[in-house]
Amino acid sequence: MLSIGPDFRKISAMHSLRIRPSWLWLALLMLAGCASSGGRTQNSSMNLHLRSQNGGASGVIVASERVESWDPHRTAIIVCDMWDDHWCKSASSRVGELIEPMNRTLEAARKKGVFIIHAPSSVTAFYQGTPARELALKARHTATPRPLATAERWGTRWCWPDASREGVLPIDDSDMGCSCNGTKCTVREAWTRQHPGLRIEPGDALTDDGQETWNLLAERGIDHVILCGVHLNMCVLGRPFAIRQMVRMGKQVALIRDLTDTMYNPERPPGVDHFTGTDRVVAHIERYWCPSFTSTDITGGKPFRFREDHR
Repeated sequence: MLSIGPDFRKISAMHSLRIRPSWLWLALLMLAGCASSGGRTQNSSMNLHLRSQNGGASGVIVASERVESWDPHRTAIIVCDMWDDHWCKSASSRVGELIEPMNRTLEAARKKGVFIIHAPSSVTAFYQGTPARELALKARHTATPRPLATAERWGTRWCWPDASREGVLPIDDSDMGCSCNGTKCTVREAWTRQHPGLRIEPGDALTDDGQETWNLLAERGIDHVILCGVHLNMCVLGRPFAIRQMVRMGKQVALIRDLTDTMYNPERPPGVDHFTGTDRVVAHIERYWCPSFTSTDITGGKPFRFREDHR
């Protein structure tokens, strides 16, 4: 039997020590790469099925869809007014339903490299001193290409409808849109913070201010802005960080149409059910302001549907 002497064992051990550091160094480099990307994947683009409404040759409005590839690292999602409570009980209940599908969508977007801005209007003071709020406050000031909205409504600046480019909303929300059966809810300021179930992760920002939003986008070279949240016929259109403002500032804007809701009472014109009313406002957005897509394009899962939507 061949015996292995101590010298041979010593040489083998030294050889192993020479090899191991190289493998260790490679492993450290790989770990460092993962840490620097925050666990994000390196997808080069997001393919979005963007739906728009356009006038045909006969004057009839028809929907059309196109696929566009957006660079996730030049894209932001702004989450509008997903508060912890609402004066309308049915509206508050539907926000609760949106939380988990929105969490899944935002997490998938983060992994692709999308920047997330939480925008719970009029309650940003609740987040004073938090990393997300500080990120917005400390962003470098950048001048906007056009003046920001200066009118005030509901605790922030407001972008009112522009009759030169936008038709009348296709639902009557003049009663503020409570869709509760029986006694209507009393309008009050019920919210104190963003819904606690909606996760704010490291790297996210939080603001309800138009200039702060612009600073955050400019600092990151973001050209594409995606809106989700509530309520589409009001805040998702009119807030200083929302659709009208972002379109006027020259951003490429889109709406996640299955992650939104409206304030619409079916007892008011046009007398359709609540969810058909929301669809009509989505079509209004697609015709006058920006295209929409579903969360499927980000998550790969099924589009969200409210429990009471039995159509």
